[in-house]
Amino acid sequence: MDALTDPTGLQTLWFLLIAVLFTGYFVLEGFDFGVEMNVLALGRGDERRRGTILTTIGPVWDGNEVWLLVGGGAMFAAFPEWYASLFSGFYLPLLLILVALIVRVCAFKYREKSENPRWKQTWDAVHVVGGLLPALLWGVAFANIVAGVALDENRWVTSSLLDLLNPFALLGGVVFVLLFWLHGTVYLTLRTEGPLREDAHRLAARLIWPTILAGAAFLLWHQLAHSGRALTWIPLVLAALALVAVVPAVRARRDGLAFAATAAAITLASAQLFGGLFPNVLPASNDPALSLTVMNAASSEHTLLIMTVATLILLPLVLAYQAWSYWVFRHRITGEDSPAPGAGLVRGARDRYRAAFEQD
Repeated sequence: MDALTDPTGLQTLWFLLIAVLFTGYFVLEGFDFGVEMNVLALGRGDERRRGTILTTIGPVWDGNEVWLLVGGGAMFAAFPEWYASLFSGFYLPLLLILVALIVRVCAFKYREKSENPRWKQTWDAVHVVGGLLPALLWGVAFANIVAGVALDENRWVTSSLLDLLNPFALLGGVVFVLLFWLHGTVYLTLRTEGPLREDAHRLAARLIWPTILAGAAFLLWHQLAHSGRALTWIPLVLAALALVAVVPAVRARRDGLAFAATAAAITLASAQLFGGLFPNVLPASNDPALSLTVMNAASSEHTLLIMTVATLILLPLVLAYQAWSYWVFRHRITGEDSPAPGAGLVRGARDRYRAAFEQD
């Protein structure tokens, strides 16, 4: 097998793992972004209602961000050329994403530091921006990754910022916003009770149609213009069916089924995008010979082997812990101060820890 023209098993495996990590990030952090967008859409000027909306993701949002950190770290270790070209050529969009993510952390941490209504309104507005802006920028960035950018002989991105803001990329940004907004709205139907849940049902019923139309246009554009792989028609069709399935699920108040459908749509759409990209990792739109591939961008086989062994040991532990945290905080929220299962146990353990270190 020619390592310059055919990917090895480890190179293919790590491309798939990175695709899985970013897909997991989009599924989990996607509903976080959607919930934050709904602080404005469903908040209705009611500070307690907005607090209830944010409470639904309070225990899990920071854990969901870990998927991005692991995905970026895996890209750096497994495909350093991809990481270097991507994070230099997409510097401004990725910097804006980073700033938005940092500011939203501040919004989570500082919102409750004062009971002043204006203080809370300010941080609620930050939450909306912190959900909308990263979703938009991730869509623009990934659309450019799968469509390709101009690269020079040293594999440096030469596309300008205006080149990145092309119609296909802007449509990708709109699709990410709509899909994450719908995903977060359905999540609220799953986690809330009363009028807020009913409002979320109505909003989800309205959001699904523009999401289907924009999503179909984007994936078909990608399939016909950029994929060149017949197999990626399969996840494309399945993603469309998953989105259509949201309609009867929302009407029937099958909240779990609707949420599973939006999660499946994000997963299948990601499979279509990454499947159309392989074996490239960053296509060169100006000259296909300059494209970064899993072969010429990968680390050594020894490095990939060590990473694989470490992943086989650590990844199941991380997945088990995150699954347990979702199980603990699975209850519906009836108000901003709604107690969570296990909250008393956690509070008791924290009090005993503090008491032990405060002893003379």
